Amino acid sequence: MTSDYKTSKEAFVSGMTGSSIGHINMVSSVALSSVALYYAFRTRIPWSKTYQFTTEFSLLVVPLLCSVTLFANTPGVLSLCMSIAGGLSLLLPRLETGIPLPSSLHPSRASSPQCKRGTDPSQEYEATQNTPVAPLPALTTYRAHMLLLTFLCILAVDFPIFPRSLAKCETFGASLMDVGVGSFVFSSGIVSAIPLIKTPSYLSEPLIPKVIVVTRKCAPLMLLGVLRTLSVKGVEYPEHQSEYGVHWNFFFTLAFVPILQVLLHPLMLRLPISLLGVLVSLFQQLILSAGLMGFVLTSPRVGLIGANKEGIVSLTGYLAIYLLGISTGTVVLPPSPSYFRRRQQQLTQVHSNAGRKAKYSSDSDSDESGVDRRGLPRRLPVPYMRENDKTAIELSSYAVVWWVLFAVAKAFGIGGGISRRVVNLQYIIWVSAYNTSFLLGYILLDLIFFPSPFSKSTYSPTSKLKVHPDPGLLDKRKNKPELTETPPALFEAVNRNGLVLFLLANFATGLINLSLPTMYMSDWLAMVVLSVYMLSICSVAWWCRNRRILKL
Repeated sequence: MTSDYKTSKEAFVSGMTGSSIGHINMVSSVALSSVALYYAFRTRIPWSKTYQFTTEFSLLVVPLLCSVTLFANTPGVLSLCMSIAGGLSLLLPRLETGIPLPSSLHPSRASSPQCKRGTDPSQEYEATQNTPVAPLPALTTYRAHMLLLTFLCILAVDFPIFPRSLAKCETFGASLMDVGVGSFVFSSGIVSAIPLIKTPSYLSEPLIPKVIVVTRKCAPLMLLGVLRTLSVKGVEYPEHQSEYGVHWNFFFTLAFVPILQVLLHPLMLRLPISLLGVLVSLFQQLILSAGLMGFVLTSPRVGLIGANKEGIVSLTGYLAIYLLGISTGTVVLPPSPSYFRRRQQQLTQVHSNAGRKAKYSSDSDSDESGVDRRGLPRRLPVPYMRENDKTAIELSSYAVVWWVLFAVAKAFGIGGGISRRVVNLQYIIWVSAYNTSFLLGYILLDLIFFPSPFSKSTYSPTSKLKVHPDPGLLDKRKNKPELTETPPALFEAVNRNGLVLFLLANFATGLINLSLPTMYMSDWLAMVVLSVYMLSICSVAWWCRNRRILKL
């Protein structure tokens, strides 16, 4: 690669000022429209397993490709076309043959999530430490779409067909690629909530051993960061230094954020995780306003810290996004959105009452006071099925709060505007509002196209109604895969090996840029290259869908 082309390529992706929030939301909403179209076809038209990959790629991936290329300036037209097609398909009869009625039979005591009276309190405490986390189809869809858009944009940005308004902004501004970086961290935080939900007492375990374990898990990401830096410098690949710095890259950010999160576990015992995320966000904005903003924007790149000032300074901001992602995960992943909060409160009371000694006596199962007289947490009722309607209501309230806070921050000009470069307060709030809203959208699509035959009050163990679902009918419903609430198989495949596919996408992007003059390619040729590129990545994901290649 000649030095002139390298310089021109760096200028091609530099100096961007972004687009409007509304335009970014419209481009992103194509993903929601494609899922709605897929669900409409899936519930009305019989599927052929022979052409399943081709069908899902055409309905779910091709629209994403079109949304950032051919329809990038008119994404609403693309969404409208898919909405019309989906609406017409709804005129066909639904595939299901009927809705089973709930049975008045009670489930066996052995399968009841309630603890029996008279059990040993220590055993009761241990029983509360393993909460099942069932797969959430909407989360799988949300993460897969985020990954696929990431794979697409990191290569598409090198072609003229990709609008410059969607490329990463130089300092201030909002773009699709800017929100994509934060979304990657936010979604990682959602998944990282799983261990906390399964075992809330993990927060109170000794800190140093946890830091060592997490550091070992993140070591491969650090190694990947080193390898990427060496490879980029070795082949003189075009790079944008104001993005992260001279040596820093996104792999280092992904590696350090979970480690920093573990250091905050003592505070998570006493504070809501969402509040902790907001406090870290305010701290990030405070230190930026105190002088770090000027350091990043004006100081020379002298020394190791100065050379990588963007990556180092933005780390606290990404930690805030990660914490807010964890907080969202504690709402959407448990069967009930309030379950983790109650477990967290119980755990706090256990520690505050650790020195108290009292005679143990059994209490009513319906008592929800939190702890018994010995300070041990009681068994909390777990719903038989996900309360997605309740989750959607709570998530919508979070979305409203984030968008209102974003409007306030923008109105008062806090931080000077949205800046992914330093991850300031406006950027953190925007990423949280964007991801909360679109995750809510996927949950609502699941509720619309796959409504449960049992109302929440019918199957909730906390309900006063003595009606429970018949296990036989539930099993019968599970045996109808075309009618159950399951994500597309291609999305499950992408999620299973997301990190490997991310590495493959980065490698393929570098190889294509070193082999082809992407900056000067025509639109039709760019579409061919991008289509083959996305088809190849999705094919690898499909081929590896039954195995996990790399587990971190």
